[in-house]
Amino acid sequence: MAKVNGVATQLSGKVGELIFTQTKNGTVVYEAPVRKKTPRRSEQQMSTRTQWANLGATYMMFDGTLKRGFESLPTNMSVYNAFVQANLGVVKVYITKTMRLNGGCVLAPYQITRGSLASIAMSLNGSGILVSNLALGSLEISASTTVAEFSQAIIANNAGWQVGDQLTFFLGKQTLDPVTSIPRATLTPYKVVLDPVDETTLWTVSGQEGFQSVGGFLGMDAVLLAGAAAWVHSRETGISGLKVSTQFFYVENAALASYQTSAALIASANSYGGINTSEVYLQPGTGNSGTTSSGNQNGSGSSNTGGNTGGITGGGDNTGGNTGGSSTGSDTGGGTNTGGGTGSVDPVTVAAPQFSGETQFTESTQVTMTAEDGAEIRYTTDGSEPTTTSTLYSAPVTLTATTTVKAKAFKNGTASTTTSRTYTKSSGSGSGDMN
Repeated sequence: MAKVNGVATQLSGKVGELIFTQTKNGTVVYEAPVRKKTPRRSEQQMSTRTQWANLGATYMMFDGTLKRGFESLPTNMSVYNAFVQANLGVVKVYITKTMRLNGGCVLAPYQITRGSLASIAMSLNGSGILVSNLALGSLEISASTTVAEFSQAIIANNAGWQVGDQLTFFLGKQTLDPVTSIPRATLTPYKVVLDPVDETTLWTVSGQEGFQSVGGFLGMDAVLLAGAAAWVHSRETGISGLKVSTQFFYVENAALASYQTSAALIASANSYGGINTSEVYLQPGTGNSGTTSSGNQNGSGSSNTGGNTGGITGGGDNTGGNTGGSSTGSDTGGGTNTGGGTGSVDPVTVAAPQFSGETQFTESTQVTMTAEDGAEIRYTTDGSEPTTTSTLYSAPVTLTATTTVKAKAFKNGTASTTTSRTYTKSSGSGSGDMN
């Protein structure tokens, strides 16, 4: 505590972590008491929340090339939501908030596409080279191989392939930032459209990394180290129609295991506010046991500290009172009061809803909201605070214009704090789509 002078003498109230109080002797300043913050999420909730960071980082790494990677989605579901839904709780990877904000990403065996075309199988051969099950027949790929020759080999030796189909090879590389030691990842896509008359040299279009002859099959040109890879088959089927093969990343990444441990979960959870480990949510205090107090209207009676009220005019001295005890009494005296000492009940809280969805979009975006078990979500899109009469959330919300979404969770008459997020429509567009 200290006295101040200058402009600070005009202050009153809390400013940052200091409290200014005006007294007859001048302005006194002292530090505000530190309030212990109770984590809002359970371990199960935080386990889900902490997976979003790496999922979001991975999806962004594709930079638009997956925008049509999941077939037959409901009109109210975005590809991003489908990607998260396919991997959440299946491949668990935990990075901290700091890592995410600084561009961190860990390559993991996520599902990256889902569709009706046959999957392309991948495996390591005896030399540790990643090889697909796409047969090339007698074709030996070299610097002089043309797109036409490659296309003819794929179509002739593999059922279900046809002219115009696309083959995309995704190659991810895991690195470590030399300054921050944060794991980083990059992703490069290579695409070839099958055209039996295109005389362009193949590697001019596709690069060499994923387009090599390996024992009569399509494979990589080197051992996959600290990275991820996948080939994807896709086909245009008309206006806005695209069929794809269901594919998962094949991963060789020594860094992955350290971000799938319980220690990684705890570190990530702490960066997002910590885990509420309390096993008792309503915990009455443990005061001294109250004793019986009796009294009557004619003034006689006896009492002990800890009772509530004996008689209306009981001669006994009733002090104490309690919270959490029980009491009985009557107007005619003889009332009996039994109760514990002074106690307290921890306030019941409801966790605020969590949002997912692309906050920057060009055409539309889907906003998915989640809340703790047993809670309902009410939301607004006009900037007003949600109430119990606001729109009830039941399915992902489609936005086609810049909008601020606010939501609260309600459970057993208790409301959470407000979650607010602005989703911005921009005129730019992603590049590198599989088609």
